Amino acid sequence: MTPRSWRPRRLFLATAVAVSLVLAGCSEVKNNRQNALQPKGHDAKTINNLFWPIAIIAIVVGILIIVATVYFAIRFRYREGVNDNPKQIHGNTRLELGWTIVPALLLAVIAVPTISTIFDLADQPDADALQVTVVGKQWWWQFEYTDAKVVTADELVIPTGRKVHLELKACEDNICNVIHSFWVPELAGTVDVVPGRTNELTLDADKPGTYLGQCKEYCGLSHANMRFRVIAMTRSDFEEWVSEQQQGPVQPLYAGEGADQKPAGPAQELIATKYQCTSCHSFDNAAAPSYGPNLTHLASRDYFASATYELNKKNLVNWVMNAPSMIPMQTESDKCRPSPVNGCIGMPSFIENVPLGQPKMSRADAEQIADFLLEQK
Repeated sequence: MTPRSWRPRRLFLATAVAVSLVLAGCSEVKNNRQNALQPKGHDAKTINNLFWPIAIIAIVVGILIIVATVYFAIRFRYREGVNDNPKQIHGNTRLELGWTIVPALLLAVIAVPTISTIFDLADQPDADALQVTVVGKQWWWQFEYTDAKVVTADELVIPTGRKVHLELKACEDNICNVIHSFWVPELAGTVDVVPGRTNELTLDADKPGTYLGQCKEYCGLSHANMRFRVIAMTRSDFEEWVSEQQQGPVQPLYAGEGADQKPAGPAQELIATKYQCTSCHSFDNAAAPSYGPNLTHLASRDYFASATYELNKKNLVNWVMNAPSMIPMQTESDKCRPSPVNGCIGMPSFIENVPLGQPKMSRADAEQIADFLLEQK
């Protein structure tokens, strides 16, 4: 077999490998189900119904242009000794009318359903809609249920068959006030979350399930890790969940009142006094927004750390001791040195570059804190 005969086979094999890699990257991974082409809610289906007709028109136009380009490139390619210049068409009225009118008609065909879809998506939800305020932080999401007085982190629990009206804001603290973008591909389109502004988005889910969301606007070092989960459940299950979240903590953080108030146990002593975790987190009030995620009912969630890690003792101990080793938080030029702790960007490490005024954390202390948190359902 001559070297020349191998060239088509090599080209075919290289193409096959490249296509396989691309398709593998698009395959459904267990923990990365973010597919805008599988809509599960009204708004997502509305967007999908607009996407496919326009995509088909674009594909047909693209194929026609490619075929025409290849044909003319071959038909009028340079050949030695052949003077085969194409016929000049400057001033041809019929052709100029054709390539003016046809694109205008295509744009008109696309514009009508596009404008209709924009108005459809902009409709305000009815009074029955669930009201939730979403705050984008670095690098996690806080969900505040306006009427129920419940605050969660990185898990938006919603009832099926009911509209959810989201008011989206960015963290107003000077450290974390950057632009984010809220996106749940299977339920709705994307909306930017801009400091100083309140944007709105409505979504809903047809069936119970878990839908993955993602920040879509580059917002810093751990932008790719800024994930969240939307958990849709039946209305009765949702009401039960709200009732459970409105309960106080399983284990109180403090005992006593007024001047006699003190941490209610050894783990609470570590949290409230030794490591000052209460500077950023709330442990005893499920309705309180906080600088860091509200941990009053942490154990009721399946994942933590921007919905990245499964909630179990091993992961939680590692996180409490050295969170930046699991999700990058600080750059080398922006080490977490200020005091108090809530001057840090993201969760600080308690064993490396420990914030000023903070002790280095032992594994025994981390395990005690983790045990306490895993009982807070």
